[in-house]
Amino acid sequence: MPITAEHVGRSYPATKPYRVSRAKIAEFASALGDRNPAYFDADSPIAPPTFAAVIAAQAWGAMFDDPDLGLALRRTMHADQRFDIVRPLREGDDVVATLTIERVRSRGTTDMVTIGVGLATVEGEELGTATSQLIHTREETTA
Repeated sequence: MPITAEHVGRSYPATKPYRVSRAKIAEFASALGDRNPAYFDADSPIAPPTFAAVIAAQAWGAMFDDPDLGLALRRTMHADQRFDIVRPLREGDDVVATLTIERVRSRGTTDMVTIGVGLATVEGEELGTATSQLIHTREETTA
């Protein structure tokens, strides 16, 4: 069965905690070419806002593994990304990600799927949401 609008609202269990480390923050900021001193602060570095994508992407596995949806990563294009940050991720944060399907539109063999991945500390402090739009093509069936 392919993904449909009936799947809107489906959520998956939170990921295992991801420990935000000084090394990962520096590695990510360096890959971006962003030398903002806040990312390399000796006392308390914060992560670039888009670092949230590293953690959010870990939640995608549950959705792609869901046999009810018929999604395949190899037939999926990441079309759009938005981050709504409550507070910056910091060194030492243990973060979990929870994915929810927010919108599904289907046209022919193409599905446009909007997902929201809520990020929170293991203590329950809300950190923000990473919202992605995915374009998925279903395999055509021969009649």
